[in-house]
Amino acid sequence: MLTTKKTFSPGELAELDAGFERTDPREIVQWAVETFGEGLSVGASFGGASGMAILHMVAQLKPDVHVFVLDTDYLFEETHETMRKSIPALGLGNVNVYKPEVSHEEQAAKYGSALWMRDPDLCCEIRKIEPNRRALAGKSAWVSGLRRDQSEGRADTPIVSWAPKFGVVKLNPLANWTEKQTWEYVMANKIPYNPLLDQGYASIGCYNCTLPGVQGRAGRWQGFDKEECGLHT
Repeated sequence: MLTTKKTFSPGELAELDAGFERTDPREIVQWAVETFGEGLSVGASFGGASGMAILHMVAQLKPDVHVFVLDTDYLFEETHETMRKSIPALGLGNVNVYKPEVSHEEQAAKYGSALWMRDPDLCCEIRKIEPNRRALAGKSAWVSGLRRDQSEGRADTPIVSWAPKFGVVKLNPLANWTEKQTWEYVMANKIPYNPLLDQGYASIGCYNCTLPGVQGRAGRWQGFDKEECGLHT
């Protein structure tokens, strides 16, 4: 399947978004695969149940889809292990890991140690947003596992929109699914998932910015007015 640089006007995207409100996420994923072909990319964190459900849906249709993982150098070992187990289990054949261009040591030398405790926005810019741009370079569309019930800040998450920060169409097929629906899909399809989700972690990111025992995304970046790394805002 050739890369499809499919473009949509703002009005067309709004129409698609409205039309997909009552569409099964699997049909949205199928539309994305058929519409964007090799131009489609799936962001995977191997942390949350939603992302695992999305990977399963896409792998059923296009196992060689471009999947990208942002390895910040601060991922839990359980996240790495989930990735190692899930790739063969789901039959994914094109998983790519993108790391920051700045090493942990270089970041500490330039900005001081534990930057995430003083300026988490800058830390996220260096270790997540910049690699995300490289991951999506040349792509037309990006699929993620965002859901509206994950946090108050995600309550208005569209199913289809334009992501100007990365210059691609952004698709959130599970936007209007609940946590219960997501877990039912994961369990019904025997999809591997991060074991930290059974250990009190509601949201899994970098180990230095993630706490267990807190609902939703409130366990991230404790002490800061921050619930997003900047990828989805």
